Formats: sequence, structure tokens, C-alpha cells
Amino acid sequence: MNTLTANPTDNITLYFREGSSDKVYQCAIEPAGDGKFSVTFAYGRRGATLSTGSKTNSPVNYDEAKRIFDKLVREKMAKGYTPGPDGTPYVGGNGDKQPSGYLPQLLNPIEEAEVQRLLRDAAYVAQEKFDGRRLLLRKEGAAIDGINRKGLLVGLPEPVFQAFRLMPGDCVLDGESVGDVFHVFDLLNFDGQDIRARKYKNRQTELINLLASVQQRAIRFTETAYTAEQKIRMHATLQAAGKEGIVFKRLDAPYTPGRPNSGGPQLKHKFYSARTAGHSPVT
Repeated sequence: MNTLTANPTDNITLYFREGSSDKVYQCAIEPAGDGKFSVTFAYGRRGATLSTGSKTNSPVNYDEAKRIFDKLVREKMAKGYTPGPDGTPYVGGNGDKQPSGYLPQLLNPIEEAEVQRLLRDAAYVAQEKFDGRRLLLRKEGAAIDGINRKGLLVGLPEPVFQAFRLMPGDCVLDGESVGDVFHVFDLLNFDGQDIRARKYKNRQTELINLLASVQQRAIRFTETAYTAEQKIRMHATLQAAGKEGIVFKRLDAPYTPGRPNSGGPQLKHKFYSARTAGHSPVT
């Protein structure tokens, strides 16, 4: 298909509300002449003058424009934007944007050659790299908060907030929020005890037991591949499905906040970085 006119559905306005943030994001496929199209965007605070730009350095055919448009919309909605004018309902975030005392452990990128080595290294497990919003969830008594990648308190999507309320005792979870689902991959504090110094495989066992104790749907354990066969299959499946990437974590490593200058026990590889070369980064 190389349609000569854009479809009426090829434009969208998305909204995001959290604490004092009230943002709007617009994206559209626009004809650029000679059967070509551009993907344009505008963003900013609701009611204010929006910043604008283009995701296509030069006009492209409709199929390519549609691919760029759909990917952009998926990415924004994974980070909490919704088409509804009121945005995703977010709750919690006591003391919005205040320091929490926690920082997530951040991953360093690796190239394909290192991926091939880690697929066969028994010291590492593999997981999907989600294209969402990195969050910690903290429950202390009646207080429930989200914590962003900068360590600041933020609100949570309401389905995640309600599911987290069901967790027994106090705890801190680490994961990725994609829309109304929280994909959890680590447990930092359980029943008031800081367990970040324990090995990842031990923290993961405690996490699995915690999730098994509650019936809910919004907080999901991140599928993990342990053997070389499982990791190779996961890698191929994620690539074929057009997912963002793959993550490797060392089983015997403690949880270390922040990002190492290089390397480290938690590493990531993005599949699509080469495919998106030439397009401006997502705003």
C-alpha cells in the first residue's frame, strides 16, 4: 500500500496528568506532496504554546509514515499518555516530586557481540526490555508511592496503585510501567527489611513468593530465561515480535543504585536502534 492521502485516523491527541504535570502530545501524518508524507508532532503543557517538530527528516511513503506514527503513539501510551481529555488517572505520590531516598539501578548498553556471549553465560539471566516508564513502588503502612528514575516521588496508574495496596506488609518493587500494567523484576525491601545486598536470584525468589500471595492483574512478574536454550529462544522471539530489546542480569549480584561508569551486572541491548537511525529521538 502506498496511499496518496492520509487517513482521518492518522492524527491523535494524547494527554498525561500526574501531580502538577498536565501535558498534551499531538501527532499526525501529513501529506508532503508527490505521494509522500511527513510525521509531525507537538507537545507541551496543556493550554500553553506547544513545541513542534517532525519525526521524518525527509518525506517518506505512507507505509513508512504509518509505521513511525504507530510506534510513536505506542511509546507515548506506554509512558502513561491516553486519548481521553482527562488523561490517565494517577494516584499516590505523597509529597509529589520530593526525594524518596531510593534510586533505581540503571543499565549500561551493550552491542550485539556481547549479547551473543551473555546468551550462553550461565551467570546471567535474560528478560524483555520493556518500552515503558521505569518506576519503583514503595508501600509503607498506608502510604503508597511511585518513585521515578531520578528517585523522586510520583503518582501511579490507578490500577497499579489498587493492586499494590493488596500486597502484604511493607515492600519496595522495581519494574517498568507500561500503560496500566507494572512489569516487576526486582524486590528491594520486604516486610521492612532492606534486601538489596542479597543476590539477585534470592531477591527474585522472594519476589515470586510475594506475588503468589496476592490475586491481582496489574502487577506482573517479568518472564525470565535462565538457560542458554531459553535465552536464545527469548532473544529470537523478542526480535521477531519487534520488541524494544533484551536485558541481562547477573544472578549473584546485589542491587546497586545508579549507573556504573561502564559495564556492570545489569546490561541492556536495544534491537531497533539501527532501524531508527536517521529519525529524530522520541520527545
